[in-house]
Amino acid sequence: MSDSFREVTSVSWFGRIKRTVGGVIFGLLLVVLMVIGLFWNEGRAVQTARSLAEGADAVVSASADSVDAANNGKLVHVSGLVTADSGLADPDFGIAAQGLRLSRGVEMYQWKEESKSETTKKLGGGEETVTTYSYSEVWDDSQIDSSDFKKPDGHQNPPMAIHSRTFQIPEGKLGAFTLDQPVLDRIEGDKDYSLSADQSAAIKAAYTGARPLSVVDGKIYLGADTTTPTLGDYRIGYELAPLGLISIVARQAGSRFEPYQTEAGDALLMVDAGTVPADKMFAEAISANTLITWLLRAAGLLLLTIGFALFLSPIGVILDVIPFLGSMARMGTGIIAFFLAILVGTTTIAIAWFWYRPVLAAGILAAGVIAATAVYYLGRSRRAVAPIAVPSAATTS
Repeated sequence: MSDSFREVTSVSWFGRIKRTVGGVIFGLLLVVLMVIGLFWNEGRAVQTARSLAEGADAVVSASADSVDAANNGKLVHVSGLVTADSGLADPDFGIAAQGLRLSRGVEMYQWKEESKSETTKKLGGGEETVTTYSYSEVWDDSQIDSSDFKKPDGHQNPPMAIHSRTFQIPEGKLGAFTLDQPVLDRIEGDKDYSLSADQSAAIKAAYTGARPLSVVDGKIYLGADTTTPTLGDYRIGYELAPLGLISIVARQAGSRFEPYQTEAGDALLMVDAGTVPADKMFAEAISANTLITWLLRAAGLLLLTIGFALFLSPIGVILDVIPFLGSMARMGTGIIAFFLAILVGTTTIAIAWFWYRPVLAAGILAAGVIAATAVYYLGRSRRAVAPIAVPSAATTS
């Protein structure tokens, strides 16, 4: 079920010019923040890389079968099977399971608003926007606030009384070691946990709500008809992180684990599913650090482009007196914004390298200068030894 309506709004040329003032200020602020962010990202990458290198040199392997007091305070690598003294339960629905973590995912059937706008430039610099608001009933895992809808009448959502929730064992065991919350939180491997028909009686006995309950396709359904949902129906599924083999790199503190503070600055606490050697765990962490660094660089350059585009936006609005000229101007300012972002972004990264990695940066700069000099002199020497053309003798008769 869905419906929609349209809204038409107009803004004059002078109104659009006034509106760009806020864009210019926000654009400048965005540029400043991204310069700071790009500089910070290089420092973060260097600190993490040095911390991982320090950890890789300091880590020692330890057995999970017993706690070696000689390793107390050291960075240790331990692998073994996680066990638990207690099980997992969702008391709201009488679900019981054995594992590390039980996650309840709740969706409610409710109204959702979507909007689509089409803007047309008018001769004289004005602008007309036609916005189409559409409403449909969908499954969503969070409460959609219908009071913020453009047309709330007839689209009111009921309050979401049941929410997603996670149930995790308070403490686990890894051989002779005890696993606290910081370690347990880092263990991944959650899988779909399908409810069986045998659990249906216990689920219905624990449920205290008024809606009809049924177990369908391994999930709980709260509503009269599972094939035709109505507003306020619920669909509830579960995921389970099973007990299994894990590998840990952390500081040994008695029979427990805690983050290992490196001299470089980072605190190391790594957890992987399965039996993973220490060198592989560090290699994966180094790769992740490299990936994060490049993603943040790309995001910074993109936001720099947006910032410069906002700063230059008044040019396009002023020339929108003739829409064709405004479109051409925006194309040009977009190109300029892109090149300014590349120039400012790469300059910021280069300065950060000299700040955080002066030796490496100087070495790269020196190599570039040597290479450029070599190419220059090689080109001169080739021109110097170029063959001289000898004129052929003329014959006369």
